[in-house]
Amino acid sequence: MARAIWSGAISFGLVNIPVKLFSAVQKKTVRFHQLDAKTGARIQQKRVNPQTGEEVPYEQLVKGFELSPDTYVVIDPDELAAIEPKKTRTIDIEDFVEIDEIDPIYYDHPYYLAPGPGAGKAYALLLAALKDTERVGIARVVIRSKEQLVAIRPREDVLTMETLLFGDEVVSPSDLGDLPDPDDAKASKKEVDMARQLIESLSTEFDPSKYHDEYREAVLEMIERKAQGEEISIQAPDEAPAEVPDLMAALEASIASAKRQGGAKKPSGSKADSKSGSDSGSKPKKTAASNGSKSGSKPRKRSTAKK
Repeated sequence: MARAIWSGAISFGLVNIPVKLFSAVQKKTVRFHQLDAKTGARIQQKRVNPQTGEEVPYEQLVKGFELSPDTYVVIDPDELAAIEPKKTRTIDIEDFVEIDEIDPIYYDHPYYLAPGPGAGKAYALLLAALKDTERVGIARVVIRSKEQLVAIRPREDVLTMETLLFGDEVVSPSDLGDLPDPDDAKASKKEVDMARQLIESLSTEFDPSKYHDEYREAVLEMIERKAQGEEISIQAPDEAPAEVPDLMAALEASIASAKRQGGAKKPSGSKADSKSGSDSGSKPKKTAASNGSKSGSKPRKRSTAKK
């Protein structure tokens, strides 16, 4: 049973809806500890003063912001506490926007919002209203002394809250410096047509269950084998750099391979599916893309995120 990590209320206008916050994801990462190769003992991390070589007790540590190499401004914890955002128990919705206006690059971490005691009807009302208007609530909330910008949207029959990056936290593509000149790297119409044909031949419905972290699974399998005493043989990786293929030849070979594997995969909601659905008297099945991640949103358009 999941445990709530925060409780409070969604606030918009004069409406307050008590809610409980749950993490919507569980990151699965294989973690290792550092050991002494000779004794197998776990290594301890110590705070050592490089000038004296002595360990510094925790109560003697202070926070310092580096202005230049070896030049710091020391900040007292009370000084930080004085300017911390006011701790409230409300998720204050400031605006409602269309989901397609939010570039996915701004999404950070997803949470679920469940109704608090006696808030079932108000919660269901907001959920239905967001689905009906195809809008997302943009709000601010303070969690663990940090102010977060969040988006509140429906997903199936639950409200989700996704923390968002602030505008100045997203790196502009213009800062990369290594992008090709659009004029020099412009593809021909034939190349674009073949690339589109390849994309269409590989198009299908999004099914997250078919994708796995194969590296993590391989690491866990190797750990299990070593724990059982099996000796692992190591194969040296091929370090030869891959040759840059001829673009047209690669496209033609890819399309031919896709055709041998069954040809184009028609995603649900295509014209063929719509015709079939109308003949049988039922509506065509919606894809995840066409229902806004099952939230009732419009089919996703090309991103028009405001910068």
